[in-house]
Formats: sequence, structure tokens, C-alpha cells
Amino acid sequence: MTQTIRVDIVSAEAEIFSGDATMVVATGELGELGITPRHAPLITRLKPGHVDVVLAGGERQQFWVSGGILEVQPQVITVLADTAARAADLDEVSAQRAKKEAEDALANRTDAMEIAEAQAKLVQAMTQLQALERLRKNLRH
Repeated sequence: MTQTIRVDIVSAEAEIFSGDATMVVATGELGELGITPRHAPLITRLKPGHVDVVLAGGERQQFWVSGGILEVQPQVITVLADTAARAADLDEVSAQRAKKEAEDALANRTDAMEIAEAQAKLVQAMTQLQALERLRKNLRH
């Protein structure tokens, strides 16, 4: 029997996923993390980007987070994010528009606060587009 661990992905708005998995892959501050059952306890910050959850049958569910915290406990992996979505629910047109608006704001910057806000929006839009591309690649295989 395949070993699994419970995974909860939660945003400020709602619970996005709760179920058993054989592996979770996410982007931490220091790079890519692969968490499997019996992993050592861990707390780390997540960068904006993808979170992949591999279910017991091998099915891969993909999510996008705006950043957040990943906590690994003996019986559960928890992803806490301000914003999270299933990759399939992301809207490419909206992400492209947000990317363009952020790039325009950076080109027309006036103060440090506006620059930081535009950079954060640009990172979010770009990571959403990357999550969509990863989803497309996995659907082709």
C-alpha cells in the first residue's frame, strides 16, 4: 500500500484542497521542495508560484499560490496562502492583462511604494502564467 499524508491548501478566502497525497512539490524561498510522507517537520515561506500535489493513484493536481507558508507536521502538510487557486481555474487573459498593467506601471513609476506594488503584481501575474504553462505541459503528456 502506498504511504500518503494529508494535505491542506488554504487561502484567506477558502479551503482550496484537502486530501491525501504521496508527494507535494512547492517553491520555497531557497528553491524547489519535494515533501513526501515521513518528511522531517518543517516551516518555510513559499514564493509565488506552483504547488503540485501527487495523489495516491499518480494523478497530479496543480495549484497556484501568491506566496505564503508551508508547514510539514508528521500527519499533515499545510499550505497557507493569501491567495490560492487551482491552476485550471486561472484566467490567462486576466493574468496577461495584469502583467501588462504592472509593466506599464513600472515604466511610468513615480515613487518607491508604487514601484514595489507594481513589482509584486508583475510577479503574481508571471507566476500565474507559468502555472498555466505547467498545466498545459502536463495535459499534453
